[in-house]
Amino acid sequence: MPDEYLPYGRQWIDDDDVAAVTEVLRGDFLTTGPAVETFEGAVRDATGAEHAVAVNSGTSALHAAYFAAGLGPGDEIVTSPMTFAATANAALYLGASVRFADVDPATGNIDPSCAEAALTPATKLLVPVDYTGHPVDYDAIDRIAKAHDLVTVADAAHSLGATYHGRRVGTLAGLSELSFHPVKAITTGEGGAVVTDDPEWAARARRFRTHGITRDAAELGADEGPWWYEQHDLGFNYRLTDLQSVLGTSQMRRLDAFVARRREIAARWMEALADVEALRLPVVLDAIEPAWHLFVVRVAGDPERRRPFFERLRELGLGVQVHYIPVTWHPYYRSLGYRIGDFPVAEDFYRRAVSLPIFPRMTDEELDSAIERVRQAAADVL
Repeated sequence: MPDEYLPYGRQWIDDDDVAAVTEVLRGDFLTTGPAVETFEGAVRDATGAEHAVAVNSGTSALHAAYFAAGLGPGDEIVTSPMTFAATANAALYLGASVRFADVDPATGNIDPSCAEAALTPATKLLVPVDYTGHPVDYDAIDRIAKAHDLVTVADAAHSLGATYHGRRVGTLAGLSELSFHPVKAITTGEGGAVVTDDPEWAARARRFRTHGITRDAAELGADEGPWWYEQHDLGFNYRLTDLQSVLGTSQMRRLDAFVARRREIAARWMEALADVEALRLPVVLDAIEPAWHLFVVRVAGDPERRRPFFERLRELGLGVQVHYIPVTWHPYYRSLGYRIGDFPVAEDFYRRAVSLPIFPRMTDEELDSAIERVRQAAADVL
């Protein structure tokens, strides 16, 4: 059996990407230049959103989106514990607090009924997470948001390229956050974006990424000269460089191909592991086309078998991972009063989960080898 190491995810940089970055290096702008707007146009085209604001990470995009929606001290968000900590952290940065809601046992996405039960009079934002790239039940989320006068901010870090009932991710919430980390659908090295159809939210996010500063004549309170600018908000330096932007624009040309290949790999995993009774395979709900950022299987039966299975896969050269440790389990969040046991469905999901390799550059031969190694590990320890 081939013993080549395969990670759970890997970027794909080609000669066109390298040439695009090299051209910027030889040009006049390394940051805050025209490549940023060009990339934002590519993000708008990919999502169908009216506005895109590029920033330097997915975390920055969450922070900017929450700020744009008016989140502040005394407010709350409701989100899923099955996510990376940044989803919750970005609310704390603004002085808000976080309430969590348990997840659907089939998909790992937030359970709308649990989300509604978690609401309080202080709740301002509903923040669903498209876990693994499978969009949440946005119809149910939208009904809850309208009934309680909430803004929905989608954590769509996993789901660029996915569709929900024929609608593209980026058009399913008031604001959506995207991530361009190297293992995501496309990469800018590090990077993210806020997408929305609301021009005022977009303007607030745009100021936020540049220290809260504006040079827009329509927003200025004085005109001292062509050099004049004003700080209207307490913002941050969250700008994306031209180097990163031009890489993202080049990558975005292959988004459809990248997502299509992820779907092919996911279908092959599903077919090849269908008879392995010791594993639970991902569930895809009707009328949804996932982006398949992750392919997460779960150990059936005793969850204590997950660790030996994980370790055996690592021994066989697969760089598997676990997504995610519930946010409420981290010591920092436990210091805020959350406890192990608060969200039993999410916690059981975590205790069983293993993320298998899935990335567009994986060849059929590598996939066949990975399948063989997963089947061997399951036979060895499950």
